[in-house]
Amino acid sequence: MRALEERLDAYRRSVETFRYELPDRFNFGRDVVDRLARDPSRPALLWRDAHGAERRLTFADMARGSDRVAHVFQALGIRPGQPVIVMLPRVPEWQIVLVGALKAGALVIPSSTILRPKDIAYRAAHSGAVAIVTTRDQTAAVDAVRAELADVRHFLALDAERAVGWSDLLAAVEAAPEDGGAGHATRASDPALVYYTSGTTGPPKAVLHDHGYTYAQRYTTRFWHGARDGDRLWTTSDTGWAKAAYGVIFGPWSAGAEVFLFHGRFDARRELALLADVAPHVFCAPPTEFRLLVKEDLRALGASRLRECVSAGEPLNPEVIRAWREATGITIRDGYGQTETILMVGNLPGMPVRPGSMGLPVPGHRIEVIDDAGKGMPPGEVGDIAVHGRPPGLFVGYWRDSAATQACRRGEWYVTGDRAYRDEDGYFWFVGRADDVIISAGYRIGPFEVESALVEHPDVVEAAAVAAPDPDRGSIVKAYVVVRDGVCADDDLARRLQDHVKQTTAPYKYPRAIEFVEALPKTVSGKIRRVDLRG
Repeated sequence: MRALEERLDAYRRSVETFRYELPDRFNFGRDVVDRLARDPSRPALLWRDAHGAERRLTFADMARGSDRVAHVFQALGIRPGQPVIVMLPRVPEWQIVLVGALKAGALVIPSSTILRPKDIAYRAAHSGAVAIVTTRDQTAAVDAVRAELADVRHFLALDAERAVGWSDLLAAVEAAPEDGGAGHATRASDPALVYYTSGTTGPPKAVLHDHGYTYAQRYTTRFWHGARDGDRLWTTSDTGWAKAAYGVIFGPWSAGAEVFLFHGRFDARRELALLADVAPHVFCAPPTEFRLLVKEDLRALGASRLRECVSAGEPLNPEVIRAWREATGITIRDGYGQTETILMVGNLPGMPVRPGSMGLPVPGHRIEVIDDAGKGMPPGEVGDIAVHGRPPGLFVGYWRDSAATQACRRGEWYVTGDRAYRDEDGYFWFVGRADDVIISAGYRIGPFEVESALVEHPDVVEAAAVAAPDPDRGSIVKAYVVVRDGVCADDDLARRLQDHVKQTTAPYKYPRAIEFVEALPKTVSGKIRRVDLRG
């Protein structure tokens, strides 16, 4: 116990004394990629696809390619600050184009390749994008709404063959000079990226980040990933989401780590095989993947170099953490961040992990659980997770939506919209989104605790808990459950699951109604859309 207290005290001192050192001028391409490219053999990226194709690129390759992209953008007349939609899958060109666009000073809008035409039209109209970069496979989705894309002047595809009205970006890049003369000297405060949120409760908001955000992601890798210079890191995120900024480009490359990128659909058995074959030092996957991975036979997992495993996006169930540790000897360290931030709270390397907890604030952040007046809540009391001030890495605001930007501020606090409580040692415990909390007969019930108890049952793959109207209690907890293949989803199983939850958590939290479903509705970034289930 004394050793635990000493480690926590040392951690608290490090949080209190740590200060970010953000340079006035910063450009990720010039100051990270080009610097690492001075060693021509330094590995930057190992790429594979589902068919077994493989490519290996050095930082020198990335520097040359991104310089050429910057030349192409400038030759097209794309000026600093002008929005460019980059809609590319997990291919090396994603990093090359992203870095090249940042070198040119463009405002980059990373977007998922599974967006529908209406999603593309919304982003293009809202942002005023002047260019769209995508693959030949995605050109049809863009063409379906091309008449609505009034501001878009440049349509660039990686392979434009037989794509009418599209320019071949690869051909243009190949013809461009690689002298490094292109680019724009950016300040850390200059606009750099816009991420459109998943939209769990409404239309997506445009989250604006400056170049300082690309710098600050080094602290996500330093304090949470635990990746070291020369390591290999695999983050399974799609390129259209901020998680890729955390773990597929800005964070790991700032640490000098090599990134592994896999272009293929998730398959639990294949992912385990890749872990053994690719041998990353650090592995980062969302809770959904870890939940499915632990359902497989992990005894044969031969990831010889695997040292750190982390998860973020939604809280990871304690039973999944236990199962992974029993099989691999490695404790999955949960972390908490948003599209609007870098990682803010986490179970950091070397600190005591409490399974199910979000962890402790990352150095450089003052994070509290506050009430409606902006005052800190005592241990055990549920409130709003909030970030004090404007630390580097916190978003500039919701672009072109000053009302939404103002609505998330409570005095000196940025209010995340998530609810949690802290224990006596300061660990954060997630309760749910503010609009997901269930109030039943006067009790406030967080959906995550109910879902976690359900997923602990061996027959359950996934679960979501929401409020359902009830004439006596106001609302009851209703659970939507996905079961394992071959399991009979009937009334008897529902009763057994209810009893299981009663034994696992406080009895009043058990789901009084259970509906078995084939799949849960999710956003394109993989988060459960409870708003659809509440309907």
